[in-house]
Parts: sequence; structure tokens; C-alpha cells
Amino acid sequence: MDVPLTLYLCLCIFLCLLLTTWRMHKRRLCLPPGPCPLPLLGNMLQGSTILYESYHKLSKQYGPVFTIWLGSAPVVALCGYEVVKDALINSQHFSTRGSMPISERLTQGYGLITTNGERWQKLRRFTVSTLRNLGMGKRSMEQRVQEEAQHLVQAISKTGGEEFNPQILLGRSVNNVINLIVFGKRWDYEDEKFLKFLQITNNLLNFIRAPLGLVYIAFQRIMRHLPGPHQKIFQDCEEVKSFIREQMHSHRDTLDSDSPRDYIDCFLIRAKEEEGSPGGEFCEENLVYSIFDLFMAGTETTANTFQFCLLVMIHFPHIQERLQQEIDTVIGDHCSPRMENRIQMPYTNAVVHEIQRFLDVAPMALPHVVTHDTFFRGFIIPKGTTVFPLLCSVLSDPCHWETPDEFNPGHFLDHKGAFYMKAAFMPFSAGKRICPGEGLARMEIFLFLTTVLQKFTFRTANHPCTLNLGTLRRAFRKGGLSFCLKASPRT
Repeated sequence: MDVPLTLYLCLCIFLCLLLTTWRMHKRRLCLPPGPCPLPLLGNMLQGSTILYESYHKLSKQYGPVFTIWLGSAPVVALCGYEVVKDALINSQHFSTRGSMPISERLTQGYGLITTNGERWQKLRRFTVSTLRNLGMGKRSMEQRVQEEAQHLVQAISKTGGEEFNPQILLGRSVNNVINLIVFGKRWDYEDEKFLKFLQITNNLLNFIRAPLGLVYIAFQRIMRHLPGPHQKIFQDCEEVKSFIREQMHSHRDTLDSDSPRDYIDCFLIRAKEEEGSPGGEFCEENLVYSIFDLFMAGTETTANTFQFCLLVMIHFPHIQERLQQEIDTVIGDHCSPRMENRIQMPYTNAVVHEIQRFLDVAPMALPHVVTHDTFFRGFIIPKGTTVFPLLCSVLSDPCHWETPDEFNPGHFLDHKGAFYMKAAFMPFSAGKRICPGEGLARMEIFLFLTTVLQKFTFRTANHPCTLNLGTLRRAFRKGGLSFCLKASPRT
């Protein structure tokens, strides 16, 4: 390459960087304050993009509303209970789902998570009502969760008191609850296809959390075409979608409109009712991708929470013992735990809520986007700007939690030892975009935990854990933590 051509290319690169810098600077003037971004890279090399780790420092410097940059795209972060409540509950301008490049590539504009407008409204209303009609919060769904909890007890019994990795069993149990809802049946814990799909799901979620996932989000137009492990993950997800289509066609062949068995049946019945009507959203693609979304959202987060429950039990044996005393007093050792028992078990209820608060399994929630130029907390947030309400900042807001950085069930107990809820408890987000499966997740965690503690006492596999829960929590946020424990039958 001759010298003039080299100089010309360098000049072009310099001018591109200069233009990008000028555009970013111009946009920064219209946004809340934040760290100065680099051209093209934004704040990605400054460690500011992992918001649940950096928001403390950034909010102290810039306030509870600040801006960071993912590549050349600005993201506004909201910190603290009052700020997040004002955005998600008190305002109508933050209810639209923001861009999620990985999910958008997987779902192609269909389903529950990435959609907006009339499509999202219809599918969400249908999903919430269907879960309710299938028994979410009622006895029928409770019986299904109880049944799966007994399968988990049997699987733990088979360990014979030897050490085992709870991550494996818990993931299979929780996923089978989703299987019962969606497909009307469960799979054996050792079924090869079942295990393969669980692995694909875990690989996808680990990719989303990993640095490579962050790079994909920031540079999606380039990353879509570059080779790498992310391409294999997208290919594997097509297998899951093909399996869902097979199940959907099988259901269509055996459908009884008077007796729906599961989510698929209910969707197919609704599709028949709206066949030929304008603006119908109950098509095959929306069914496939809604199911895919339910699998992504309903398996790993609940399984990780339950796994953290067991970690707390072995970390604090006195808490485990007190829970078992309450279980023995209220439920006994022969009856299966029921949701109605929760009212009589304030300490157990408080521990479960504190586990969800402290673990904070979805610290950043999902992105939102403002639908209009919005005046918020003294700033103008331009239309189309991505917004992250940081749930981690709500669940550790020192104005609402006495000891936010410590595991303390007393956060949910009054001076008489009775359970009480706090407004700043938002592990499932809030407002119109609150998780539609919140009730099911709460049911699973309570019934699974009380069922296994009724039958077993858990302890470390070798020596007591010396790591504090804060350190262990960081590992869970990055995709779970592999550890072993032992379960001794209670006599």
C-alpha cells in the first residue's frame, strides 16, 4: 500500500471518529449526565456498562438518573425506589419495551417479551388470564407444583445422603412446571431430549450475561454476520422452536375445544374463535415464540432462586432449623405444604421474601424505552431513548431497608413477629411490564422449599462455606453457582 493511500485511509478514519464524537457530544447535551463515552465504544472499556455493579459509584457522582453508552447508543439508568416507582408506576411514558437485539433475533417480532403495542397487549392479557384459568393461584395449579415437588423429593432421596449438585435437580423440577403449563405433561429427569433443551436454555442465558452478549448488543449489525460461539447458540435455539412446533401440531390433531389441557390448547381455541377477524394476533408464530419466551423467563430465574434458598439453609443452619420448626408446627410431617399455610408461617414467608430481595436475580430488569420526549426528575429524556430501571437499586435502597447489604429476614417482620410487605419489594419489576408469571414463581419457591425442608436437613458437602453471601450472590447473577451439598432425611 503506497503512502498517499495510507494517509487517505487514516484521514477517513480520523474524520469518521471526529464526526461520531461530535454527534455523541451533541446527543449528550440532551441527556442526563454520565461518564464521558469514547467514540464508537461508549463506556464499554470503563466498566460502567455492568450497571448492577457500578450504579452505586455512578449514582453518587451523577445522581439517581444518569446516562451511560453501549457503543454509540445511550442508555438512561434509574436508581432507587422513588425514581423507579415514578417511572414504572406513576408515568405512562416508560411502559414500552426497549430494544433487545438477542431476543429480537430469536423471536423475530413475535411473542411476549420483545413486542409492543396491540400485539403485546393481546398476548399478555391472554397469557395472564390463561395462567389464571389453568389454576395459577388456585388449587389445580397448586396440585401440579406439589406433584413436581414430590418428584424432587424422590430424586433427592436417591442420592442416599451422598453429596449432589442441586443446580441439576432444581433446573429440571422448575422446568417441568413450565412443561405442565405449556404442554400438559412432564418429562423424566433423565430424558435426553429434556436435558438437551435445558442445556440450550442455559447456554443462551449465559451468553446474554457474558461479555460477548454485551458486545453483541452494542454491535448487533456487525455481530450478526461474524462467526463465533454465539452463532452456535442461535442455531441450537432453532431446535427448541422446532420441538415447540411439533408439540403444537400434535395438540391441534387431538384438540378438544370443550376441555383445554394446557396453554397450547387455550391458544389454539382462541385462534379458532378469531379466525378471519381483522387484526388477529393468535397465529402460529405468536404461539411458538410466546412459549419460547415462557421457557426463557420461567425456568432459570426460579431455579436459581430456589438454589440460593438451599445455599442460605446451609450457610445459616439456625435459619433452616427455625423454618423446620415452623413447618412442623403448622403443616406437620405427613401433609403436603399448601399455599394457604403461608399465612400461618410468618418467618418462612419472611425468609422467602428476603431471599428474593437479597439475591435480586434480575438486577437490571429488562430495557424500557420512552415513547415521547419526557420531562423526568429535572431532565428531558428524548423520545426513543433506552431506559433501565435498576431493580437492584430498589431492593437495596437504604431508605427502605434497614440493612440492605445483609441477609436479614427481619426486613419483612414487624415488632410482633408478623409478616408485612414493603412497597420497595420489586423483584418482578412493576407497572404494566411486571412479570406475568409472578404468582407462579412465588408459588413454586414457597412450595418447593417447604416440601424439601419438611423431608430433609441440608448441610455442606465437606466444610463450612467461608464466602459471604454477597460474594455468592455475584456468582448467581452471572449465571448461577455450582456447589454440592448433602441431604439427610428427617426422622
